[in-house]
Amino acid sequence: MKKVLILLAVVIFASCADEQDPFEWSKDRIGGLTKDIQVRQLDSVFANDSIVRSVAGDEFVNGPNAIEIYEKGGVHLLTLTPYEAMDSTSTIENVRVRDNRYTTEKGITIDSNFKQISEAYNVSSIDNMINSAAVWINDENFYFTIDKDQLPADVKYDISAAIEKSMVPDTATPQYVFISW
Repeated sequence: MKKVLILLAVVIFASCADEQDPFEWSKDRIGGLTKDIQVRQLDSVFANDSIVRSVAGDEFVNGPNAIEIYEKGGVHLLTLTPYEAMDSTSTIENVRVRDNRYTTEKGITIDSNFKQISEAYNVSSIDNMINSAAVWINDENFYFTIDKDQLPADVKYDISAAIEKSMVPDTATPQYVFISW
C-alpha cells in the first residue's frame, strides 16, 4: 500500500512539473500552439482567449486567411495564417507574434533588439525588401523584419543592395516577428 501511495505521489508531482508555459516560444511551439495543431482545434487550444476569424470580403484588412487570437482582456496575442483558408483540417503556416510576453528559451521577445537576437541565434541571411529587411533565423523557424528607416541610406533606397549583418544597427528593433512552419 505504501508503494502505491508513493508511486501515485510521484506521478502527480511529475504531471504538475510538465505544465505548459502559455508564453513559451520554441522551434515547434508558441504557447499551446504547435505546428501540428489543426484550425478546428484552435477553440480548445485557446479556450480562455478570443478567436477572431476573417470574414469573406475582409481580405484587404486582415489578409485572406488571418485568424487573430486575443486575450479576454483585449490584448492581441497572435495572428495565425493557415495553409488552406477554408479548410478546418489545415495546420498553421505562419504565426505573427504580437505580445512581448512570448519568450524563447534564450530570452528573446518581440521587443529584443538586433544585437540581442544575433547574439542568441545565428542570423542566416538578410533579404532586402521594399520597405523593410527580412532577417532569417532558419534553425529556429522564425524571422523578423526591420523597417528600412533603421538602416543606412545606401541600402534604404536601393532594393538590389545586399544587406550585411554589420549594416544593421545593434539597436534596431523588429517591426514584425513571424514563426514559419
